[in-house]
Amino acid sequence: MSLKRGDRAAPPRVDGEYDIRFDNSETERHHRLRGSLSTVSRRGADLEQWQFEVTGGGRIGYLIEEMTRTVWITYAGTGHPTATDR
Repeated sequence: MSLKRGDRAAPPRVDGEYDIRFDNSETERHHRLRGSLSTVSRRGADLEQWQFEVTGGGRIGYLIEEMTRTVWITYAGTGHPTATDR
């Protein structure tokens, strides 16, 4: 998925909430994990697993549950999680 300037970074806002958008197209630090890590089974549903590289080693990992419109943060840390080493 190639994101670009002006694309939404989150679902459309509800009245009173902020509208979050990307300011530039340098989003290569945001990607879906590959292979066996691309999908995680949670409560009987297979969810996409994504990762945002905050710094050279820092990562935020999360799952997207479309049905309930929920994002589950699975990892947030300054160190690179060893499970995602390539």
